[in-house]
Amino acid sequence: MFSCCGQPAEKIGNGQLSGRMGRPSQKPESPVMAITRIEPGKRMSNAVVHNKTVYLAGQIGSPKGDVKSQAVEALAEVDRLLAAAGTDKTRILQAIVWLADMADFAAMNEIWEGWVAPGNTPARATGEAKLAAPEYKVEFIITAALPD
Repeated sequence: MFSCCGQPAEKIGNGQLSGRMGRPSQKPESPVMAITRIEPGKRMSNAVVHNKTVYLAGQIGSPKGDVKSQAVEALAEVDRLLAAAGTDKTRILQAIVWLADMADFAAMNEIWEGWVAPGNTPARATGEAKLAAPEYKVEFIITAALPD
């Protein structure tokens, strides 16, 4: 018999297994957690909900605008998808922002700071990346919690 990490285990009086430190090893409960896909497509879903966490696909705006207009449109899509999942921007855990050009960082931040819920700012990372097409200036990838 083995317990965690391949360490030997032994049975103790009540039939449970004892691990390395003589503590009972608990068989983890494994409830079936549903996966909900929002707006699933052939290639991807716009959002996936699992274990009270919402994962959004990268959100972009119309390729015809500048970084500010694209950010406004993309963040409106974030709001819409979070609502469809049953949550909102006050419950965002993490945001990953990809910019086609870091020269647009201040302009994107102006829109972000006007949109993000005060007092509920998520962990955030911003980097520069070649996006799906040269017309795209910004993409937001969001992870949020569902309400309790």
